[in-house]
Amino acid sequence: MKPRMLALGTIVIAGAWTGTAAAAVLCQRSSGTVVVRSACKKRETSLDLTQFGATGPQGPQGPPGVGPLTQCPPDSALVGTVCVDKYEASVWQIAPTNTTLIGKVRAGTVTLADLTGGGATQLGCGYPASNSAPFPANFPASGQWAPVPGSSPPSPGVYAVSVAGVMPSACISWFQAAQACRLSGKRLLSNLEWQDAAAGTPDPGAADDGATTCDTNTSTGPANTGARTNCKSSYGVFDMVGNVWEWVADWADQAANCTDWTSQTGLPGGDMVCFGGPGDTGGSPLKGIPGALIRGGDWGSLDEIAGGQSGGVFAVDSHTLPPSGGDNTGFRCGR
Repeated sequence: MKPRMLALGTIVIAGAWTGTAAAAVLCQRSSGTVVVRSACKKRETSLDLTQFGATGPQGPQGPPGVGPLTQCPPDSALVGTVCVDKYEASVWQIAPTNTTLIGKVRAGTVTLADLTGGGATQLGCGYPASNSAPFPANFPASGQWAPVPGSSPPSPGVYAVSVAGVMPSACISWFQAAQACRLSGKRLLSNLEWQDAAAGTPDPGAADDGATTCDTNTSTGPANTGARTNCKSSYGVFDMVGNVWEWVADWADQAANCTDWTSQTGLPGGDMVCFGGPGDTGGSPLKGIPGALIRGGDWGSLDEIAGGQSGGVFAVDSHTLPPSGGDNTGFRCGR
């Protein structure tokens, strides 16, 4: 068939109809003529009709989704259909005007060099050993944050990041952790998702070697994220046993007691459970109080149950109040 010429504003489009349904692009020649090709030639510029304000009728409904998620950003590992952060979260204060750095955080491509070079400040317990500053006043334990004046979109300037080589941020409440994930385009993992991602993590118990195994038996506090190179799950997720307890999304009645539950049910590890109860420790003013679940244990897991250990892939604790946050409790995000 003959080539067809279309008028679009002041630009003329020429295209040769071949009778096929092959994919095509619009290519502008140096003369200004626009040609329909399968790919633009050298010295031609690819065009997008939307730049001319061109619109057409709505096309037919496309097919349903192509399937479950099959690829994750560099900061996370694929666990089923969920991208689970490879590292325990470090929380950073970033100026909302630094849109490039925030974009990298939300895309899962930010590096530690990006953060330190971009003027970000790590947040956490606020004392020297934690290598972090305290959380700002506009990001309280309640999670009811106030935006930095002039920020658009509104933001408190606080973001959760998954990078290796830093102290995991602690002294953070469940509410703060949940908001830090959301502000970063992520969310807290569910209890089930956490359990799935922890599969295969080796639990050294008392045999923590202080170097490569999971950090379960030290007196010096948590290790840098990913530093314990053998503390990795079958999915490639680090530090899910020991180091710091990790908030997950689920709540339960506040636990009244703790026990070594795995040895009583045939599971390995001697892991601790603080689960079940009336939602209080016996005093009527506290009845009905919820506890948010924390998972995995911390660096001093052998000290928490007399004669046994508490950390492990089956360790679960619901005695911690959502607005609280100790120096042994952090979190990780997923998407």
